[in-house]
Amino acid sequence: MNVFRSLFLGMAALLVSESLPAQTRTPFYQTTTGQQQWVDSVFNKLSRKKRIAKLFFIRAHSDRDRSYEENVASLIRKDQVGGLVYFQGGPVRQARLTNYYQSLAKVPLLIAMDAEWGLGMRLDSTISYPYQMTLGAIRDEKLIYEMGRFIARDFHKTGMHLNFAPVADINNNPNNPVIGYRSFGDNKYNVTAKVGAYMRGMQDEGVLVSLKHFPGHGDTNVDSHHDLPVLTFDRRRLDSLELYPFRELIKQGASGVMVAHMQIPALDATPNLASSLSKPIVTGLLRNQLGFKGLSITDGMEMKGVTKFFKDGEADVRAVIAGNDIIELPEDAHLAIKRTRKAIRQGRLSWEQVNASTKRVLAAKYWAGLHNPPPADTLGLYSFLNRPEALTLRQRLSDASVTLLKSDAWLKSFNKEAKTAVISMGVTEVSDFQKELKQQLPNSMNFILSKLASADDIAKMSVELKKYDQIVLAIHDYRARPGRVLDYNSPLKLFIAEIARMNTLTCAFANPYALAGLPGIEASKGLLINYQNDIYSHRSAVKAITGSIGVNGRLPVTVNAFFKNGDGLVMNR
Repeated sequence: MNVFRSLFLGMAALLVSESLPAQTRTPFYQTTTGQQQWVDSVFNKLSRKKRIAKLFFIRAHSDRDRSYEENVASLIRKDQVGGLVYFQGGPVRQARLTNYYQSLAKVPLLIAMDAEWGLGMRLDSTISYPYQMTLGAIRDEKLIYEMGRFIARDFHKTGMHLNFAPVADINNNPNNPVIGYRSFGDNKYNVTAKVGAYMRGMQDEGVLVSLKHFPGHGDTNVDSHHDLPVLTFDRRRLDSLELYPFRELIKQGASGVMVAHMQIPALDATPNLASSLSKPIVTGLLRNQLGFKGLSITDGMEMKGVTKFFKDGEADVRAVIAGNDIIELPEDAHLAIKRTRKAIRQGRLSWEQVNASTKRVLAAKYWAGLHNPPPADTLGLYSFLNRPEALTLRQRLSDASVTLLKSDAWLKSFNKEAKTAVISMGVTEVSDFQKELKQQLPNSMNFILSKLASADDIAKMSVELKKYDQIVLAIHDYRARPGRVLDYNSPLKLFIAEIARMNTLTCAFANPYALAGLPGIEASKGLLINYQNDIYSHRSAVKAITGSIGVNGRLPVTVNAFFKNGDGLVMNR
């Protein structure tokens, strides 16, 4: 009986704690006496080589073989790196592996993950919260703050301390190949407000953040994973747009900023030099001009945007010289440490600068609780990460993002009893959206067309649709990364325009930029944009159509002349 009572009280405490507002935490760089004592005691025991090593964070996976795990373990034992950056795997496997790695470290490791939409971005059996573009449509920023808190709790439970999120880039280039749906949108004020809510939610729960990608990766047409983008804008433009979110959020106490791999001649004219390797950008602009006191973190040093021009550890050395505190994912950590020591002997880098960065990393570790770290808890981990409150929040976020771009009057008068054709395009089987809607519409019939539908398939459906009083058309993008252009064939895109001219409500489960590639869709009697293709968005659209929720999302980007930033009809229920 006592065991059951303890379990009940523990769950009750969890429910209460997640419903109460978190206490705002001061930034880690506002040093306390206890923090300073711990930092000094650890720092004074480190050899010079180990001080350098604390700046390097290496790649880790929990879905690799034992040999891979031991290679990581060797770098922790021998080189005593400062932290790990986890990628693919599973939560229980990762938690166990983290406990093993921490047992090898003489100074506790700072554990990071690039989890922009939560643990589900990297780990199986966990929740994926909405993409930032979806969140950009939400008017209630308290929901985004709560999401930040929930993600932070998931980090704590799995033994992690630093999230390489949120994305603070203003995506004002629809052709951007790497940011896009990862951005909150193309309006600097909306982006700043949403990033701030996400950031505060995580930091108030004791998780470090990394605003990215400084000084702004939103208006590029080159992916820095593959090459070095060039930003040709002048300083006035950068100050007024790209830098705006970073400048404002630094004032709000951002604990970390990730520096992008981009060439920006207006800030540093050195040929082929990535911003992450530029002292005028990292130290001059970020630290001195913007007054940033937190962790300066490079983007992944494996990326071609930085390794293309500086090889064999030279990029890592230049990143330290530039003023970065954390060098993320060096190609060869052992070589990078060795070459950084050589740079000091050559007079390219001072011990004073290295020591300052090392102490900043240690101060962040103390703030994150690593002066007395609990082990990652695998007991009930799956249940915690998929707790009902988190699933409910996930659905609430999706509900709040639904955006009505055309005809609230038509949607309000939607006839549930009418003979209705429900079409899902871009699929090969009946969608969850259709299954959910079918329960609400007794006189409906489901139809599907794949993205490669033949002219004969389209002709047959065109004839069939004449039998129905109204049409609900669902446009699905089933790609893992929702693209700015739908990969439908041309006949299908033309058919969408034909259907739109009928008595049609169109629901797009896709990147909002995809609307620009569907000329004629604006003729729909009603148009709902749901931003991404998942069960939560499907449910939200059904609830909006059938009247169980109101609709008040706003389009976070300008798509074309028909659909502009801020568009969104409010429909109360």
